[in-house]
Amino acid sequence: MSIPLLEYKPTSQNQRVAGYEVPNEDAPRTYRLDSSTSDSEFQDLIWAAYRQVFSEHETLRSNRQITLETQLKNRSITVRDFIRGLAKSEVYRRLVVETNSNYRVVELSLKRLLGRAPYNKDEEIAWSIKIATLGFDGFVDALINSEEYQASFGENIVPYQRRRYKDRPFNLVTPRYGEYWRDKLENERYKWGDVRNFLEMAQSLNPRSANLKPVQTANIQIPDMTRDKKAEKVLVSVNPSASFPLR
Repeated sequence: MSIPLLEYKPTSQNQRVAGYEVPNEDAPRTYRLDSSTSDSEFQDLIWAAYRQVFSEHETLRSNRQITLETQLKNRSITVRDFIRGLAKSEVYRRLVVETNSNYRVVELSLKRLLGRAPYNKDEEIAWSIKIATLGFDGFVDALINSEEYQASFGENIVPYQRRRYKDRPFNLVTPRYGEYWRDKLENERYKWGDVRNFLEMAQSLNPRSANLKPVQTANIQIPDMTRDKKAEKVLVSVNPSASFPLR
């Protein structure tokens, strides 16, 4: 028996507040399967899904999921199933899951699959428990099958960031090397990578005392550096009627 999702209080975010803004060039484009009638429109939908889930703006050929693309093109699966397959793929696991902590995985997955940031730390903890009890695939199913996903994107809409007003888009933020993973790598590569170990490093140093020798100044002759005041008095005559090109 799996542990139910812990309760958390949603905070006010842009997508939860009714807006009156006029759509402009910054508004996200909606990619729908039923609107993709030509091959070019279908390819645009595929690339939009890759950008949203993988956050790779130049999708490598090795990262493409050809089987899922074929099934979607034949209408044997929906866009929601296509997104589910991308999130469960080995590529997503390598790019996101293996390089981050569970809290960071929850943050990135909510941004890419539900189109919003986590409400608070309580929500990150609640979904992290889902990963611990159901595994990552069970966590993805819980997000894709949620009422929020169904109400926001339905069966045939590619997820997108809902109502962005500031900062970079979610799919432009690199998933790797967050603070947790960066500090972990630094501690593994460098013995003194953690700032907290700097005091220990400083205390371990044993500098040798310098052997100071006195300087003999008795025989040093200081030259006469006084100026000749007569040589400094130089009279310069200026013709006031002369014209100069620049002042």
